[in-house]
Amino acid sequence: MNGIGLRIPAATYRLQFNSGFRFSDAREIVPYLHRLGISDIYASPYFKASEGSLHGYDILDQNSLNPEIGSEDEYEAMVDELKRLDMGQILDIVP
Repeated sequence: MNGIGLRIPAATYRLQFNSGFRFSDAREIVPYLHRLGISDIYASPYFKASEGSLHGYDILDQNSLNPEIGSEDEYEAMVDELKRLDMGQILDIVP
């Protein structure tokens, strides 16, 4: 495995990011999800999408986070909380 550990999600919970549910909202509920036994969040796309997108699948720039759902600092805070609780994330995309 070349030193890369395989991590298989045991229990996922879907998060639908949009202007009404942002990275900061996700960070706040991560401890609750952990207490429920969730191992990984299953996230809707969070890259720069069409303005007002409610689903995020209409990606305009896959190299930038969608500012409507939070800043890079807010994203990193969410990721840090996931790591603190040994949780992961799965990102849904449509190629």
